[in-house]
Amino acid sequence: MSSIATISPLQNSHAEALNVSQQAGSYLQRNSATTRLVLLRYLSNPETGDDKAAHFCLEKLAERFGTNNERVMGLRGLYQEAMADDNSALEQMLHEYDEILSEDSSNTPIKKRRAALLRSLSREAEAIDALVELLEASPTDIEAWAELSELYVLHGCYQQAEFCLEEILLSAPNAWNMHARLGEILYIAAATTHDKVGSLAESVRRFCRSIELCDGYLRGYYGLMVASDRLLEAIVAGNLKTNTVSNGNSSSELPIPSVETLRHLNQKATLVLAESTRKSNGNGSDAPDMAAIKHLLESSTMAQQR
Repeated sequence: MSSIATISPLQNSHAEALNVSQQAGSYLQRNSATTRLVLLRYLSNPETGDDKAAHFCLEKLAERFGTNNERVMGLRGLYQEAMADDNSALEQMLHEYDEILSEDSSNTPIKKRRAALLRSLSREAEAIDALVELLEASPTDIEAWAELSELYVLHGCYQQAEFCLEEILLSAPNAWNMHARLGEILYIAAATTHDKVGSLAESVRRFCRSIELCDGYLRGYYGLMVASDRLLEAIVAGNLKTNTVSNGNSSSELPIPSVETLRHLNQKATLVLAESTRKSNGNGSDAPDMAAIKHLLESSTMAQQR
């Protein structure tokens, strides 16, 4: 099978994505509508900018499944949003979505496009309402829960954001990226909660779980290093006892990890991150991640020297 249908655009550089998109014309003639659906997703990526090929995919899908197919309607909306010249055109798209939903309120792809469009128009409160309404009808929609979580984070509603991610983990308990994201939110929320230590301890556990599920997950190790550092500082500064249950408002009933355990976890994360920077040439698609890791390691070294 050609790699054009299997490689994610997120794994490619701009030059690689452009090269693949330029092959689309001949490739589309040889493959089924299913492959065209994959390609439409690929070509809608901003890196390719191949609007003609994306439109060709869309028309072929409409021929195969019909213009009233909900998924085709959602993809057409995505394409038209991408082609919009200004906010007035996007507002017109929003009006069209409202008209479609007035005729069929169960059209989930259009509901999702409407929520996404509201967010892109900086109408976050309305986007939250739209997602809440969508989730009332489809409570296991992982994408909607994830989007709602991010909107709550933007507004500083960390408890609500945590709830959304926990709902995702009920459906996908092995989603290591969601465990890591929950760890990040708990880490951020520690600055605003009365139970700082409890929040940081739960953050450390979530990062550990993400690593357990995906060994070598650098985002998990990065979060583990940062969260364990901060938890150690909080324990030492507050002269707190470890291996006891937090007395704050944390929902976790697990004891706070010992200082020895936290130091071991921190050292493990530091070693893995340092090794990743040695193996990376710093020029690939992971260059921003490597730069952030190097900065963290350098900051940690300077702090230890002080």
